Amino acid sequence: MTGEFVARMEDVLELYAEPLDEKRPVVCMDELSKELHSQVAEPIPPQPGQPAKEDYEYKRNGTANLFVLLCPLLGWRHLQVTARRGYHEFAQLMKALVDVHFPAADVIRVVLDNLNTHVLGALYETFPAEEARRIAKRLEFHYTPKHGSWLNMAEMEFSVLSRQCLHGRLATAAEVTAEVEPWERQRNEAATKIEWTFRVADARKKLHWIYPS
Repeated sequence: MTGEFVARMEDVLELYAEPLDEKRPVVCMDELSKELHSQVAEPIPPQPGQPAKEDYEYKRNGTANLFVLLCPLLGWRHLQVTARRGYHEFAQLMKALVDVHFPAADVIRVVLDNLNTHVLGALYETFPAEEARRIAKRLEFHYTPKHGSWLNMAEMEFSVLSRQCLHGRLATAAEVTAEVEPWERQRNEAATKIEWTFRVADARKKLHWIYPS
């Protein structure tokens, strides 16, 4: 399967090397599960010379799902918090990508991983066939290789988010939303971009051992 890995890797790397085309933007998509934990005792706020304190025990409140859409060349991202992940949630995200976030694009080239819900079939599970086909015609999926999700720049965005927003205890999906919305707004206002410099030529040189011989 090394040939399949290489083919998908080079496909994604070539997308990243292209200049911005607002009619055919490249958008990276990923999702993350966040465990929800509530306090079993009231935390103690920080005092002069003393850090904040909280009980090491906590109550499990299930999980929340976070979707991220990232257009690296525009410095734009959008985060969506849902109670669960599945076909319907993914389909609604793709509809919003087409109709709300990039309505003027002819086609949106989406970089995503191989999760079983990340398929055009999710649109048909969620919408009438005519509507599903309308959305699907505006999307072009480019999958990262299996075990190669590091090629998805959305993972880098999630890494920053996790360090800056999601390291503390959050008890509900609403609390997660309250944390990520201002974070998203601040980064979009600053047009914070990711500069991807790893190209096909670099892969052929530095990862030569994964290429079929």
